[in-house]
Amino acid sequence: MSISVALETTLLVHGIPVAEAPALNRELGEIIRANGAEPALIGVHHGTPVAGMTDGQLDDLLAADHVPKLNSANLGVALHGGGHGATTVSATMEIAAGHGIRVFATGGLGGVHSGFGEHLDISADLAAFTRFPVAVVTAGVKSILDVASTREALETLGIPVIGWKTESFPAFYLRETDLAVDATFTDIDDLAGYVADELERTGRGIVIANPVPEADELARGDWERWLAEARERAAGAAGRDATPALLAALHELSGGETLRCNLALVRHNAAVAAQLCKSLQ
Repeated sequence: MSISVALETTLLVHGIPVAEAPALNRELGEIIRANGAEPALIGVHHGTPVAGMTDGQLDDLLAADHVPKLNSANLGVALHGGGHGATTVSATMEIAAGHGIRVFATGGLGGVHSGFGEHLDISADLAAFTRFPVAVVTAGVKSILDVASTREALETLGIPVIGWKTESFPAFYLRETDLAVDATFTDIDDLAGYVADELERTGRGIVIANPVPEADELARGDWERWLAEARERAAGAAGRDATPALLAALHELSGGETLRCNLALVRHNAAVAAQLCKSLQ
């Protein structure tokens, strides 16, 4: 079992201002090392999948004019083309699993979209759990999605949703929903024992739902107001452009509060993922 915790590149390349990305990458690495594991930044550099990108490789991605967001569907095309790519959850899981990494810290999962046109839009993140044996520590599903339908989709796909010190399925900016997890763990060694057995037994992934820290949660009323207005502003976006457009509108409407919350929960997930990884050894 690898002692590394996977991190995705999409947050750094597309989710925050480019100038802030190197510092956040260093900070997440320090959090992971302080909790007993090693960071492994996942991305595609000149057509090569990398698990443990160097600072120089990340700088190359940040300096490039265009770096596509990669999921499992377009990962192979990017590798064949020889360019750079920033990995989302599904592509990060695929590359991590191929390098023997079994723990991944992210922000929130993609899932079933709502409010964008007439066509079904489901993130590749969900199907990735059926293919790659990686435990993903996440603050639940992104609050901009159809959270209830996403939770049901996870159930349908047979993906275990495990709560870390919570009985409620969290929704990214919000600690609680009226949706349940499959089981709750409060002891990291107990959780590690389950994760090791389940990954070996099934060869599939596991959702480790870790709510945003209480002090960093957004006020529900504010969130609902910002989301309603952001949906109106981003109504013309679809497909892979839908989420970035909506997040940009939310950032503006909230005065940066959504990004602050996002970064807080990513740091929290990195710490828990490192603790889990250490206990797996």
